[in-house]
Amino acid sequence: MKIISVVGARPNFMKIAPIVRAIKKHGGIHHILVHTGQHYDYEMSGSFFKELGIPHPDINLEIGSASHARQAGLIMMEFEKVLLKEKPDVVIVVGDVNSTMACSLVATKLGIAVAHVEAGLRSFDRNMPEEINRLVTDSVADILFTTSLDANIHLRHEGILPQRIFFVGNVMIDTLLNSLTKARKTKILERMGLQKETYTLVTLHRPSNVDDKNDLSRIMQALGEIQKSIKVIFPVHPRTKNNIQKYYSASQLKKWKNLQLIEPLGYFDFLNLMSYAKVVLTDSGGIQEETTVLGIPCLTLRNNTERPVTITQGTNILVGTDKKRIIRESQKILQGKIKNGQRPKYWDGNASQRIVQILVKLYQQKQLRRV
Repeated sequence: MKIISVVGARPNFMKIAPIVRAIKKHGGIHHILVHTGQHYDYEMSGSFFKELGIPHPDINLEIGSASHARQAGLIMMEFEKVLLKEKPDVVIVVGDVNSTMACSLVATKLGIAVAHVEAGLRSFDRNMPEEINRLVTDSVADILFTTSLDANIHLRHEGILPQRIFFVGNVMIDTLLNSLTKARKTKILERMGLQKETYTLVTLHRPSNVDDKNDLSRIMQALGEIQKSIKVIFPVHPRTKNNIQKYYSASQLKKWKNLQLIEPLGYFDFLNLMSYAKVVLTDSGGIQEETTVLGIPCLTLRNNTERPVTITQGTNILVGTDKKRIIRESQKILQGKIKNGQRPKYWDGNASQRIVQILVKLYQQKQLRRV
């Protein structure tokens, strides 16, 4: 059996790492890892391969950044060459980035089975590029692996046959649970002069938040208020950094003495910071899931989420970009009014093993392609 797995952007690396381990452990599978190069900066890409124990990619398409259309087009042209040469039995794609959608389309047109990990997630907001990628990928995928039962329902409503849907759990959590002990041994708290549960951790990268001056301003003003009560640690995504510098002068930022903007972190350092934070403010889907498993209060700076299980069962609260609400909910947590959560079903560290077992079984039964 020959499998090609695709990664392209930082969120993919945490999802593919446990799948690669499970494939290696199973044996008897010829596995090829393709990196599209959608994220090419070392801190945003290379360091994650090293920390997560992902082998060096067998093939790197080295696409780089570009507009959505150009990036997807370049990926499709280069990935087609790979598939024509390698002729895999199945292509595994993860998440909802441009690489996921582009490679799914190419494989489908060549008659190669596509397995989508994290299928069925829906924000129902088509202004999000990720939502379009999810919809397109799921519509062409042959095997759809879901993280929660609400995702199964979405896929059924969209006409996907039940025999193509497999509820396996969350591969992001496989990586988190496998990495937590090592992550907690890093010296990031010591290097930054921090104590456990004495700081708020912030991540912000979605274009709808960081490219819109008004939304970004409301979030920054909220952080400026929150930092009066607790230190705020903000690893700044390159896209976010450019816009903060565009809209805020250095002198303005210095007024918020308890707001610390830092460079992006490696996975272990970031996981360490997150696991000991008092509260996390984010617009990241993956971090909503990770904080739920860690039991860390999470305020999501969006008006919707494709991961509602983190709200119904986990520690997540949607606050949007409303300055007053962000401040109000943060203060509640700082005062000890914390939402209790529980770990969703199959978020147990074994999702990747289930995925590989299912793929092998379908291959042996000659059922990889859709009926």
